[in-house]
Amino acid sequence: MSVAVSLSPLLPSTLPLLVALSLPTAPPLPGKGADLRTVAEQSGFSRTGRYDEVVSLCERFAQTFPSQVRCQRFGVTPQGRPMLALVASTDGTFEPETIRRQARPVVLVQGCVHAGEVDGKDAGLWLLRSLLTGEVLPGVLSKLTLVFVPVFNVDGHERFAAHQRPNQNGPVETGWRVNAQNLNLNRDFAKAETAELQAMLGLLGRFDPLLYVDLHVTDGADFQPDLAVQIEPRLGGPAPLRAIGSELSQRVLDELRRGGHLPLDFYPSFIKKDDPSSGFVAEVPPPRFSTGYWSRKNRFAVLVETHSWKPYPQRVKTTYDALVALLRGVGERGTVWQKAALDTDRTDEKRPPGSVYPLVYDTGPTPVELRFPGYAYKLEPSRVSGGLRTSYDPTRPEVWKIPFFPTVVEKHPIKLPAAYVVPPEHAGWLTAKLRVHGLTYSTLSEPLSGPCSVYRVRNRTFGEAPYEGRQTVRVEGEWHRESCSMAPGGLLIPVAQRGGGLVAQLLEPEGPDSLLQWGFFNAIFEQKEYLEDYVAEQVAEQLLASDGELRRQFAKLLEQPAFASSPAARLAFFAARHPSHDRSLNRYPILRLDSLPPAGSKPVATGGDRYGGLLQVGPSEAVAAQQRRHDHE
Repeated sequence: MSVAVSLSPLLPSTLPLLVALSLPTAPPLPGKGADLRTVAEQSGFSRTGRYDEVVSLCERFAQTFPSQVRCQRFGVTPQGRPMLALVASTDGTFEPETIRRQARPVVLVQGCVHAGEVDGKDAGLWLLRSLLTGEVLPGVLSKLTLVFVPVFNVDGHERFAAHQRPNQNGPVETGWRVNAQNLNLNRDFAKAETAELQAMLGLLGRFDPLLYVDLHVTDGADFQPDLAVQIEPRLGGPAPLRAIGSELSQRVLDELRRGGHLPLDFYPSFIKKDDPSSGFVAEVPPPRFSTGYWSRKNRFAVLVETHSWKPYPQRVKTTYDALVALLRGVGERGTVWQKAALDTDRTDEKRPPGSVYPLVYDTGPTPVELRFPGYAYKLEPSRVSGGLRTSYDPTRPEVWKIPFFPTVVEKHPIKLPAAYVVPPEHAGWLTAKLRVHGLTYSTLSEPLSGPCSVYRVRNRTFGEAPYEGRQTVRVEGEWHRESCSMAPGGLLIPVAQRGGGLVAQLLEPEGPDSLLQWGFFNAIFEQKEYLEDYVAEQVAEQLLASDGELRRQFAKLLEQPAFASSPAARLAFFAARHPSHDRSLNRYPILRLDSLPPAGSKPVATGGDRYGGLLQVGPSEAVAAQQRRHDHE
């Protein structure tokens, strides 16, 4: 079977047109926009500016368009730099409370989560000026509010030097992929450990954008398509939102094609590294990523990836055009899409216990043949590595006939409980996690007893090396029905709330981004009290002499060579049956409830501002912010 998969117009002969249409120009600007051109524009898109340019432009945009733009500080980085957002609206709709009351669509765009991938910063600043001067999409900012974060990973941006993105064609100098703590912010959305990510989640919570657009640049192979626009929910998530995601995706791809671009609707990473013949897959990312996270809050997440081997001027214009297409779609259909998202929230709030929810989306089993516009390439032995090396010839366009897996399937379905209960000893740090994720919870004001489910780990496999600074662990086990007693001060987290699926993603032990698998509960695997071997020998002899059933179980296990040959395993069999055995070993401390507590044990809801305040940045604060930046260089 052959399929074009959104690529039917992509023929090699279109490439010269693409390049001609995509190279931006930066003529002198009259009037209000005259002093808002970036270093990138002024250099012909050979260079990009430092972060002090963002600080300066944020203030100057607000001064130049005082009724249409606000410059807001929404966080501070670990090295003390301000995190800035520009909020734009031509009808003065800036405040989250007003936006929420009017059910107004918001588009939040972020650049530089990977700070070497600077296309989004320069394209977004250029586009914002074009919107405000009416050069593009006149009137769209009266239909939606735009929140633009030019640089998310500010400290990484200021680790600034040449040759830091060797797989990327310009600009001359860029920042660094990770933050100052060597953590990848686009792996932190679920665990929410970094100051930057916590600040971004606060910004998302306050503005609740219908679209959250994350601007990137690919690594990898050399081929003709110049960008990928991946939207979720589309392949996964609630059916009404998948239909809208598909509609938006088609609108954006069609507009980009009309503009001479060669867009993809999937991330173009080969199944086998450096081997084009292995093909591509469609996928729904897990919630550690921006697109996997925000789509699980019943809103639309958009990953824009320009192609690293296209020249920087072309990539900036490509990003610009993708943003124009997305904003046009929201301007025309955003009110309808916003209503569907809010309706999905209400459905979540009524979700009954026992509803089936997939923890994972996996690649579908059936490939199709994809005709993909690539370049001639060779796989040949390498004298350097001893393996195979791939080389591309961009002067020889050709169509690759390769496998593509266009569907995803739900994997690891679970039946959701009514609620999860967190014991008081874990309530402090987990309260902070729940608050930053905007999730609803209550505090138990009195003891609560009754049936519950307890998860006991049967097998565990720790990661061979740290991942994002954590010792991760994969687990297998089972939930068991038990009679439980829950102490006051614990947390009750209902699943029937917006983003209830995210609750399960964080708290279900076998979820790929669960807090357990990220290593937050590794202490449960450590045995702290134990029997000395000589004592265990005595216990074993006593038990064998007094318990016939145990003798039969032990004899059965001795038929297994691995058990029979392990003195430690044999003694552990008896130690586990001694009163001193730690019953909490390998026991996950968070419980499931199949029903909410009765009215007489109703928990007391916690209060407080879930997201904190949003600070306005005026001239004096901007100067102070610049000083803090220099203090930390």
